[in-house]
Amino acid sequence: MTAISNRYEFVFLFDVTNGNPNGDPDAGNLPRIDPETNQGLVTDVCLKRKIRNYVSLEKEETPGYNIYMKEKGVLNNQHQKAYEALGIKPEPNKLPKDEAKARELTQWMCTNFFDIRSFGAVMTTGVNCGQVRGPIQMAFANSIDPVVPLEMSITRMAVTTEKEAEKQSGDNRTMGRKHIIPYGLYRAHGFISAKLAEQTGFGEEDLDLLWRSLINMFEHDRSASRGEMSARKLIVFKHDCAMGNAPAHTLFDSVSVERVDGEPDSPARQFSDYRVRVDSESIPQGVSVEEKL
Repeated sequence: MTAISNRYEFVFLFDVTNGNPNGDPDAGNLPRIDPETNQGLVTDVCLKRKIRNYVSLEKEETPGYNIYMKEKGVLNNQHQKAYEALGIKPEPNKLPKDEAKARELTQWMCTNFFDIRSFGAVMTTGVNCGQVRGPIQMAFANSIDPVVPLEMSITRMAVTTEKEAEKQSGDNRTMGRKHIIPYGLYRAHGFISAKLAEQTGFGEEDLDLLWRSLINMFEHDRSASRGEMSARKLIVFKHDCAMGNAPAHTLFDSVSVERVDGEPDSPARQFSDYRVRVDSESIPQGVSVEEKL
């Protein structure tokens, strides 16, 4: 696969209604928030997990689109596959002394695993396959407005053990808690380097798959805890060369997300409460803009 030859940046907007987009295990799984602004946060790791899951569903066992960072996976077993495929005997924690063989191992991993080709990976644990910097990087997503986490009591009409049933004299109820935010619109920024894509082999087919993943990943990630999550906007900036024609922040600044006229002080409860604009006049020469969604 021929690597992409253009640099890209993108702005990705998604929202959640009555759900928890990314719980914090260090805070009882409460929705993540910035304590200074009360804006909601969703980590880059969370978003990349959803991309991986979508690719796994669409491509299934298609060669070249395996997922390295699988849920409940064992990474050294993934590394072992490269050694077995290339007929190289692994040495604990070491790459082969032959540099050509070492590069071959790393390249095999890039060729066979979509997420290594895209996001990179540190593959130096035990069975060593080297280290790769991926062309795609994503930042944390921040909510446009402050969010209000709510804690709801829920009841399960069953208990786990006979002992619990005896204590309740057959009432058999289990109380629980559920954390949600009523509504939040989140904005994430992404970066794609053509120069790093040359090193991993990230190509045009991979790029198209990335866009499909961002647009559709919430459609295959439904759960009671996440409520209703939807991709709302995907605005892509394409440079006409590999090194780029403008700083990323200049392009991101051209996209504004504002409350619509009417009741800006009332809490937002749907995407139509916002207006998304791209200032085309501020886009530097050599950069084109496309709204994928």
